[in-house]
Amino acid sequence: MEKNQKKSTLIKPGEELVNFDLEVTEGVGIAKFKISASGNGESASQDIEIQIRNPNPHTTITQAVVLEANQKHTFDVQPVGIRGTNTGTLEVSNIPPIDLEKSLRYLIQYPHGCIEQTTSAAFPQLFVNQLLELKPTQKDEIPKNIATAIERLKQFQTAEGGFSYWPGDEDASAWGSNYAGHFILEAQQQGYTVPVNLLSRWKDFQQKRARTWVPSNNTDEYYRNQDLDQAYRLYTLALAKSPELSAMNRMREMKTLSLQARWRLAAAYTLAGKPEVAKTLTEKFSTIIPPYQELGYTYGSDLRDKAMIVETMVLMNNLKDAAPIVQQIANTLSSNRWCSTQEIGYALLAVSKFVGDSESSKDFKFVYSLNGKSVNAGSSTPIMQIDVPVDGSNDRKVGIENKNAGILYARLVLSGQPLMGEETATADDLNINVRYLDTKGSTIDPSNLAQGTDFVAEVTVNNPGSRGINYQEMVLTQIFPSGWEITNNRLDGFGGVATSRPEYQDIRDDRAYTYFDIRKGLTQVYRIQLNAAYRGRYYLPAVQCAAMYDNAIQARVVGQWVEVTTPSNI
Repeated sequence: MEKNQKKSTLIKPGEELVNFDLEVTEGVGIAKFKISASGNGESASQDIEIQIRNPNPHTTITQAVVLEANQKHTFDVQPVGIRGTNTGTLEVSNIPPIDLEKSLRYLIQYPHGCIEQTTSAAFPQLFVNQLLELKPTQKDEIPKNIATAIERLKQFQTAEGGFSYWPGDEDASAWGSNYAGHFILEAQQQGYTVPVNLLSRWKDFQQKRARTWVPSNNTDEYYRNQDLDQAYRLYTLALAKSPELSAMNRMREMKTLSLQARWRLAAAYTLAGKPEVAKTLTEKFSTIIPPYQELGYTYGSDLRDKAMIVETMVLMNNLKDAAPIVQQIANTLSSNRWCSTQEIGYALLAVSKFVGDSESSKDFKFVYSLNGKSVNAGSSTPIMQIDVPVDGSNDRKVGIENKNAGILYARLVLSGQPLMGEETATADDLNINVRYLDTKGSTIDPSNLAQGTDFVAEVTVNNPGSRGINYQEMVLTQIFPSGWEITNNRLDGFGGVATSRPEYQDIRDDRAYTYFDIRKGLTQVYRIQLNAAYRGRYYLPAVQCAAMYDNAIQARVVGQWVEVTTPSNI
């Protein structure tokens, strides 16, 4: 830490000279200001604390242990990230761990806001009280989050009544319309206010699509889940108490009906009051889904499909067969495997519904110790969370003892933002190259720019074809130093530099998110106009590009320090 003291003299109109002291303490992540003033025999001071923006993404580290009856364990708390950004949570449960704290945090903090991600962030929050005894802050925040999501969905509704993938798109997303519609129906059932026009227009859209749907003969991977899309549509209409029985019966007769669609159709029949048909559809069929990861369309995977099967089994009151699938889902959520927003959102939804309908005891007791104090604790819900203070020290410990007759699962979840410059370069089935150009198109060094310089950040993205597939729903993330300003051509009203056309672009004060698809073997170029606006030394964060629904496809160029200097002509 560094301390700087500056003394100056302030003169206020009609007053005598006043002595003024400013003390600045610069810490990593936090700047503290103490302002003191004195004069005419009087003095005053005020403390000001400012959070310094850290552009790096949050990192989460989890320690886990399984405790038998009367067994003890002590966790070492090593804060993750810089002071002011880090948090700690002790999560204890009597059900297989699903990493609830980490999963919910990931969904809520996820920076991209398409229809799927907007819905996934809010949907599990409808049912999280089935899993967790909510804290006062959560009881306040969760309804606000859900209401905000419902309000935001208005921006996605098309003229037809469906929901587009990005706000303002003219075409409806088939899966997005199903998923978002499912969410608003469940929210309405729980007492949330849903605009009547929003729901009625959506229902009209779903009915028209359901009645006119025919399976496509296209064998492209993009159409892998086309019958699941229709089955989900029929499910949402049954949930809305407007079942399309003719379309459901036509689909039931399909000889090529996929396993996923069969289970979703069974859920529709159950809601429509025909449980015997649902049983006939599923009783001789497996629940085993071969591993796969869909980059777009329904954003599906074997984990998401298992969660949908569990939801159907809960509707059919078949909790016994659902239990081992819930165990599989929990194992995946609590592992180190990366999961997409669709996977996490639907998995948490399914587990919450399963636990809510289960008759098994949710009560458990344990003792935890923190700062040398022991606390008798317990919960009437399957999961309990306890805040663990993280003050930057490296010697804190958290102890836990199982006072239950059965097994308890304990996890210490530590999260924070790492220091700048700790990122590494990578190129996994994707290549990117970053250049900075002057207004004539010549390459320049961004590490030292004169104030007022106009220039361009250019990112070249290449799908090398190593996977043999086209990439869908890619996102290019560019976060710029505080001393640079983005020249947003859409606002300034001039043409600007040539660039590939993205599917959608979200330009904010200090960053740009560019969303696009890219076919195998092709290269696309994206450019952002910038200006070196403010003198000083700043950090330019890493440039990252990845598939939003499969992070094994990603590339990163590391960040660097840059400086904006005084122009030579001054």
